[in-house]
Amino acid sequence: MPSRKDMSHGAVAVPRSPTFAPNSNLPGSLRFPLLVILSLTLSASLYTLAADFSGGELAGISRTLNEWWEAVGLMGWRSIELGVGWWGGYDGVDLASLTLLSHLPPLYLATTFYSIRPTTVITSLAIDILSTYIPFRLLRPLSPTHNIEAPKAAVSNRAIINDLPVRTYTTLLAAGIYSVVVYGSYYSWLPVYLVTHFDGMRDISAAHSAALPYLLASFVPVGYAAREFLFTPSTGSQSNRGDAVSSAFNPESATLGETVKHNLWDYPKRTQVIIGRTATLVAVTGFNTWIRTYASIEGSEIYGAAGWAGVWAAGAATTGVALWWVGDV
Repeated sequence: MPSRKDMSHGAVAVPRSPTFAPNSNLPGSLRFPLLVILSLTLSASLYTLAADFSGGELAGISRTLNEWWEAVGLMGWRSIELGVGWWGGYDGVDLASLTLLSHLPPLYLATTFYSIRPTTVITSLAIDILSTYIPFRLLRPLSPTHNIEAPKAAVSNRAIINDLPVRTYTTLLAAGIYSVVVYGSYYSWLPVYLVTHFDGMRDISAAHSAALPYLLASFVPVGYAAREFLFTPSTGSQSNRGDAVSSAFNPESATLGETVKHNLWDYPKRTQVIIGRTATLVAVTGFNTWIRTYASIEGSEIYGAAGWAGVWAAGAATTGVALWWVGDV
């Protein structure tokens, strides 16, 4: 075991993930602006093509954006979402998963309480995911944890990540947590809250007739996305200096300052990854659900949109804690 003195001088060697060359030969400064342009253009094109198929259902419940800055604000938020993924070091699978988890709540509200056809909601969600994944895939390669051809040394716990029972159990666990959070909200405070803060809501019966097995089955894609965004990258992350420091920490001989630093900072890399990604998921899901619900659904109040966002943010936070615990077992 390395000594504390060695670690204090940075003498401990820890394995590092290999660096993968970018997909594009463009200068780094041009890739993100190109990513935003490609994503917004692809999204607009696909929504235009899908307009005839959907019959304008979503437009029928949408709030009218009369000011130019409202439309610019929505595009600006979409650019921020892409920036979170780009500057956060995510790959196409990561951001596609984050998009599904953060864009589903407003659409789920539309199909559940505003009688929008599920096919229309699925089409809209698919467009959002594709307009994220395709530009990312063109400009950035998959990370080692999502690349089955990556060298074995680049991914920790590859056998666990690729194990079918583990993949199934973690997917169902995440889906189950989201289901329980939504189900518990339906049978407690949410119906009255929705009626109070959503003027013109067409049908509230789904909240009273919800069945947990049905919710679990419908949330399996949510569980899969949560596993890909939270469990797979954290479990497959390489050890870092924090792992070495944590392993060598001796509470009996450590000073007060070293103990405080160890408790507040020296987390293993896996813990750092899942904490960061859970915080990102909660923040992006909460804000995106709030802003899109309020800005796109006619009759929604700002407090109503915030309450609906809180349900999904709570599901995201609880799922992050549960998947951290599973990975720590």
